[in-house]
Amino acid sequence: MRYLIGLMIAGTCGLGSAAAVEYTVTENGEEIRIETPQLQAAIRKKGYVTGVARQSLVDKKTGAKDLGFGLDIADWIMESGSDEAYRDQLKAAGNEELIYEFGTPYHGKTQKRAIEGPQICTQAKELKPEIIRGPDFVAIRQSYQYHTAAPGKKTGSKWTQILVFPVGQRYFVSMQKIDMVNDSDGAFLRIDMPGHIQHKNGDTFSEIYLSYRGNIPSSEFAVNFAPDEKFNYTRGRDPVPERFIRAYHIRNPETQQDGPWLAGMTLDAEVVSEAWCHQRNYVCLIEEFGGRPIKAGESFSAAFIVGYFDSLDEMHNTYDAHRGHRDLAVSPERWELLK
Repeated sequence: MRYLIGLMIAGTCGLGSAAAVEYTVTENGEEIRIETPQLQAAIRKKGYVTGVARQSLVDKKTGAKDLGFGLDIADWIMESGSDEAYRDQLKAAGNEELIYEFGTPYHGKTQKRAIEGPQICTQAKELKPEIIRGPDFVAIRQSYQYHTAAPGKKTGSKWTQILVFPVGQRYFVSMQKIDMVNDSDGAFLRIDMPGHIQHKNGDTFSEIYLSYRGNIPSSEFAVNFAPDEKFNYTRGRDPVPERFIRAYHIRNPETQQDGPWLAGMTLDAEVVSEAWCHQRNYVCLIEEFGGRPIKAGESFSAAFIVGYFDSLDEMHNTYDAHRGHRDLAVSPERWELLK
């Protein structure tokens, strides 16, 4: 069964006092579909969940779609260190999914371990998103409680994600948060930000922009390389950039014409502990945030803007208008970025 909710309003923020705008929300048992005058997007309830579903974020201005497996996707809670000493225990408990191999072309040489799982996007299987309808926005709130853990760790930390689609914008605003039940010297959440890039010899994108590195031509991703070989950002080793933006310039593979940029912005650069941009048969854009000492009962979070832009200047201006935030609150009356 499908449901359609439409809303006509006047005098919306940023659109002029006489503007009339509309958004629709269509829901069935598998997904929620959102449409504003600027964007289309889908949020999966079952299967590969969290964030915005693969190739469903459509820019109505240009017809462009995202190029990967989903945007703003959530994985495990992790920390530095090796799980080698207790891998047999993980196997015996049926928690092989928590085993994290390092020293590989996929993960690089840095020792890390998953402390709570499962990997939400592939293993949660089903979420129950809540729809929040505002006067000039629609939002999705969803959560998940981790139910596997490494030896010596408790289960039950809670992941929460809020996605806000403001009418009048070609992007969505989001937040991911972890409420911890374990102490850690540096727990972090691994996410896809903005998302990965499927391509054949760079046919779908012309360049990548990393605010901490600059512009990188697609030719640099013709051959696989590990996350720590190049284009890697690590807090503490590298200076914290003024802005934390990662974007790819979409290219039409048939005409070779450049389209818009699809960008993922982490609005407080200090929260990012590591970020990858490497080739593993596709361009992998992993980000890890948190990585600071934390006690059970505390939380950590990050806020993002993800969507379409015509230029780097437009990205920078949008970032500067929202910089410094790590949290997001939403009600039927309003949404608000928080410090």
